[in-house]
Amino acid sequence: MATEIELFKSGIPAHLKTRPRNDITKSLLGSGGSSSKRISLRGSVFRMVVNGEELVASDERAMKVVIVNIAPKVSRSFYSDDYDSTVKAAPVCWSALGDRPDPLSSDPQHSACVGCPKNIKGSGSKNTVACKFQRKIAVVLENDLEGDVFELQLPSKSIFPKAEDGKLSLNAYASFLDGFGVNITDVVTEMRFDKDSSTPKLIFKGVRPLSVEEIETCSAKGQSPAAIAAITTSYSASKGAVAPAAPAKLVDLTKDEAPAEPKRRESKKDEQPPVKKELADVLAAWDDEE
Repeated sequence: MATEIELFKSGIPAHLKTRPRNDITKSLLGSGGSSSKRISLRGSVFRMVVNGEELVASDERAMKVVIVNIAPKVSRSFYSDDYDSTVKAAPVCWSALGDRPDPLSSDPQHSACVGCPKNIKGSGSKNTVACKFQRKIAVVLENDLEGDVFELQLPSKSIFPKAEDGKLSLNAYASFLDGFGVNITDVVTEMRFDKDSSTPKLIFKGVRPLSVEEIETCSAKGQSPAAIAAITTSYSASKGAVAPAAPAKLVDLTKDEAPAEPKRRESKKDEQPPVKKELADVLAAWDDEE
């Protein structure tokens, strides 16, 4: 990732974007020159993974992207053994929509996710929940909005937590922007690793609004086959079958779509009503606080 960011730090030249893949490049890529790209968060490091192989890791703690699409629901996955991100293995029970085990799960743990014994605190190690939450997002790099779409799978710590000390999870960030009537897809977003977390956790921050032309570009990217594939959850079944990829539409994180993560009931006496401000002023003040 560091190599790619530095090489095209100012964006990819237009004359390179319009050139088709030649036979030399295709022979090195295989599969007709196409490839799947995702960003891994393993070890709290941004890592570029192409066709399942990690190519480069970034030394940067933050990355600026535009979120172009998001999985319609929070997914779940359960591994019979401790999960190891370095080992390629499918969960024995999983759900793309977070409601019931997928038919291709090799060992369904319950008829529905609600009421499943693996969805109870203490069922996992260190008093955690054994069945984990994830949500996939599709992003493009700020310096290459017309370039490749990257898949990124966010863990629960990057999705659910409420805003604390100015740190926004994905849901809190979407709610923050919605307070100004702004879509999460219409701004450049900085994703940064939370240095206070012992496990990979991203916090989100708005950098700048997109221009009209940039919004059109990113909207088209969000509905591209690469973006739809990036937000689709599927695993190989025990007999090698693969779950069908259902088309997904752009979703709104501010709506009540995802299943709520188990949490304690908190008092609302200290909550204060939000104060309306202009988005540009808020983003500028945010930058001054660094």
